[in-house]
Amino acid sequence: MATFTFRLPDIGEGIAEAEIVTWHVKPGDTVAEDGPLADMMTDKATVEMESPVAGRVVSVAGEVGDMIAIGSVLVEIEIEGEGEGASTGSARTDENTEATPVRPEPVEGPSAAYAGGGASTSSARTDFGGDPASSGPARTNTGNETTPVRPEPVEGPSTTPAAKVLASPAVRQRAKDLGIDLAQVRPSQDGRVRHGDLDQFLAYNRAYAGAAAPRGDEQVRVVGLRRRIAENMAASKRAIPHFSYVEECDVTALEELRTQLNAAGLDRPRLTMLPLLIVALCRTLPQFPMINARYDDEAGVVTRHGAVHLGMATQTPAGLMVPVIRNAQDRNPWQLAQEIARLAEAARNGTARSDELSGSTFTITSLGPLGGVATTPVINRPEVAIIGPNRIVERPMFVSDGMGGERIAKRKLMNLSISCDHRVVDGWDAASFVQAVKKLIETPALLLA
Repeated sequence: MATFTFRLPDIGEGIAEAEIVTWHVKPGDTVAEDGPLADMMTDKATVEMESPVAGRVVSVAGEVGDMIAIGSVLVEIEIEGEGEGASTGSARTDENTEATPVRPEPVEGPSAAYAGGGASTSSARTDFGGDPASSGPARTNTGNETTPVRPEPVEGPSTTPAAKVLASPAVRQRAKDLGIDLAQVRPSQDGRVRHGDLDQFLAYNRAYAGAAAPRGDEQVRVVGLRRRIAENMAASKRAIPHFSYVEECDVTALEELRTQLNAAGLDRPRLTMLPLLIVALCRTLPQFPMINARYDDEAGVVTRHGAVHLGMATQTPAGLMVPVIRNAQDRNPWQLAQEIARLAEAARNGTARSDELSGSTFTITSLGPLGGVATTPVINRPEVAIIGPNRIVERPMFVSDGMGGERIAKRKLMNLSISCDHRVVDGWDAASFVQAVKKLIETPALLLA
């Protein structure tokens, strides 16, 4: 017998170390060639390490949450033959959706409002993709949104081997933790099992199994993306003196325009409210360069950007991340809708690239119909401002009757909340910026001029 030493390879991002997110093996386990060993997280991606050899695991380096330097020993494997081998291994990112044993990730579930400092990739549900006026708890509107399908249990042994079921690493691990055979879960689209399919499967079968027993207490170690979010959030609140400003906008005309554009039968993506809001922001930001900026507080330099690289606060199963629409100012509403859908799908499937998750100059965040009256979002450091549209509500208002008088009419109203870095942005500037955005929102013909 010989010992094969597997060393952590250079994942190609110029990093010096990576964090252990999940172990797929432990000492004494048998691993197949190309079998998963561990999930390692860099600043921008989670990467699965695969074994180049088959054998028995002798030792592993570190616990979940530990940092491992590039080139360090990760796993030692006992193999057939003589002599000692070594390898820097192979890596498979979580972009892979093939039906092989893959890495686990935290379970999908909605969280509270965006609070800044998002990071990394994972399967995603965004806070803003749906129509704030009418959507449910906001999921990304990709134009072909998943329709919940009631899963049906399969009688007797599964006729489909589990290895043939298409599912993401997070779904596989969740199914394993819940004791669910993926072959028994009916996918709602594309033949690929998603978290929503697991939810439907559980809900359907609980109806027959009776109420579930109360869950016991558990301790969950904060690692991976969750830890990075915690660190970024703490750094943002610790270093940045936030102030917030809220203004009410009448979006009745904007909603009417959106409805008319969607009813025009154009061969273009269906518009939600978000692309129109982004157009308004991009039209306004050039007048307020101090807001479309990034502040390097260590160097004492504020970079005012000409282009708008718009970050979109997105909720994922593992936590918050911020995919970026590059040069948003150059896109029309339909192009923005298409890019929003593409980025959201990439985030959901774990295929978003590193450059799609960094470099934003200004961020928008929304909880859609859950947005409440007002929010105070946390700045996505090192940016200096973040804006959040809140829930659209219908209320009576006094409006002009066209004859010099007023009448009461039902209007759709939405609050805009902005948080700014008071070291860089003055209150007057923030208020003036929001008022300029409000003018465009309430006179939507200007958006298409």
